[in-house]
Amino acid sequence: MIQQAFVEIAEAMARSAHAGQFDKSGVDYITHPARVAERVLRQGGADEAVAAAWLHDVLEDCDVSAADLAAAGIPDAVIDAVQAVTKIDGEAPEDYCARILASPTALRVKRADIDDNTDPARTALLPEATRERLAAKYARTRHLLGLDTDMDTGTGQ
Repeated sequence: MIQQAFVEIAEAMARSAHAGQFDKSGVDYITHPARVAERVLRQGGADEAVAAAWLHDVLEDCDVSAADLAAAGIPDAVIDAVQAVTKIDGEAPEDYCARILASPTALRVKRADIDDNTDPARTALLPEATRERLAAKYARTRHLLGLDTDMDTGTGQ
């Protein structure tokens, strides 16, 4: 498979899986994975990280499985990162973050995801109570991931 092809496959899968979904402010949901992928790319993320960014919510929010990703030609490293950032019902935040920390690619994607989810231009569109709840949630996640010091893995992952 051509190296770039799996990024294009990931984008197409994300666009298909999120079709008809909208975010909390009523915007077409696919704009979120698109922005996360763009952030990862701008920050020097490898193709695996860009593909994982496109797919970071499909296992959690769509009718897509890891087996579906593999069948489409998504590399194992990408699937592993997507699984790492996928929340498991009932899982403690500490365990979730430990799983992300074990994967430099997952950490790069989650950082871009949090940055997008906490972007003031986006959060300004939300009701105040939702903004406050999300700010607290993401501050805790940043802390558990060691991102509250604004560190960068620098790995190119």
